Amino acid sequence: MTKRYSLRFYLAGAVAARAGDEMSGPSLMLAAFALAGSAVDASSLLASITISAAVGGPVLGALLDRAGRPGRLLTGALVLYAAGLGMILAGLGRLPFGVTIVIAVVAGLLGPALSGGWTAQLPRVVLGDRLPRANALDAMTFSVASLAGPALAGGVAETLGASTAVVVSAVLIGLALPAAWMLPARSGRTQGAQTTSVVSDLAAGLRVVVGRPSLARATLTSVLSCAAQGMLTACIPLLGERVLGGAGRGAVLLSCTAISAMTANAVLARFPRVVAPDTVIWVSALVQAAALSLAIWGQPAVLIVAVLIAGIGEGPQLAALFAVRHREAPERLRGQIFTTGASLKITGFALGAAVAGPVATRSLPGTLALAASVAVLAALGFFAVPSASATPSEDRATSD
Repeated sequence: MTKRYSLRFYLAGAVAARAGDEMSGPSLMLAAFALAGSAVDASSLLASITISAAVGGPVLGALLDRAGRPGRLLTGALVLYAAGLGMILAGLGRLPFGVTIVIAVVAGLLGPALSGGWTAQLPRVVLGDRLPRANALDAMTFSVASLAGPALAGGVAETLGASTAVVVSAVLIGLALPAAWMLPARSGRTQGAQTTSVVSDLAAGLRVVVGRPSLARATLTSVLSCAAQGMLTACIPLLGERVLGGAGRGAVLLSCTAISAMTANAVLARFPRVVAPDTVIWVSALVQAAALSLAIWGQPAVLIVAVLIAGIGEGPQLAALFAVRHREAPERLRGQIFTTGASLKITGFALGAAVAGPVATRSLPGTLALAASVAVLAALGFFAVPSASATPSEDRATSD
């Protein structure tokens, strides 16, 4: 099964699903603004479908770890997520907005399936020495999606309407279904996965994340880095307006970040063992801090260079994070650890954006300085986690 399932098929499905996910957020915001007529409603809808991932990720991961054919469960999650987008669209302007928010929260529970839930299956697609390169290519799919998704959302909304953009995002997710359905089966379900409860598995997964220093360091640094990225994203419209001459031009900055992240990961895929992933994680946080500090200058050329540097930090950090998770996660808890990590990162990004939004209207340079400080804190957090090894009892409790 593993030999017949190609890495290209996996990557094609990942790009489709993640592009649909990246397209869905802007599309929902535009549709909510067009149909509900309120910018507050639009942002509330996006926050609702994003923040609930913090709850859904660990549970979804635990269920994936217990499934003999995790691809089938992943397919179901993608179907329900796409259906949730359709229900949200159908409810806008027709149902009370509170009901639509509830639908968005429920749909958002499945969001980690498109990120961590998918990546957790990679070791069953690519084995041994090929995994580091495949891991870097998998991280590239996030950059491709973050570049294509918002651009598609804006283009489709402009030409065919915001509602159509939501439909297209759901269709993109649907295109990933064959790749998800055909993912290789688990080679053998462990005894622990058969006899323990979901709650016990959730507790065991949390112990692994907290108890294994490399994983704890990587998780803490990546979450704080995502908070800084969320702060930068919240500043994008104002940076476009004040530095580039138009709020809409801020999208160019996001495209620059995605392009440089994708390029950096392409280089990393060719030389996957040059630098240890643990080192890449904290160095990348410092690179992002330098980029955010540079953005404070407020000059167009300098700002473009700053966001390009930010992408050079973001892309390799994601690939390195995946590498650490693949290395540290026990097989029977792999899905849960990946989806839990994705949930924490999504939450960090959302909180960073929420904090930066009001502050940026008062002081844009101050907000960028705050974001740079958070990125520095992310690097320091890596070294704040004790390096002592997990106890033998912990190792036995979480081993395969």
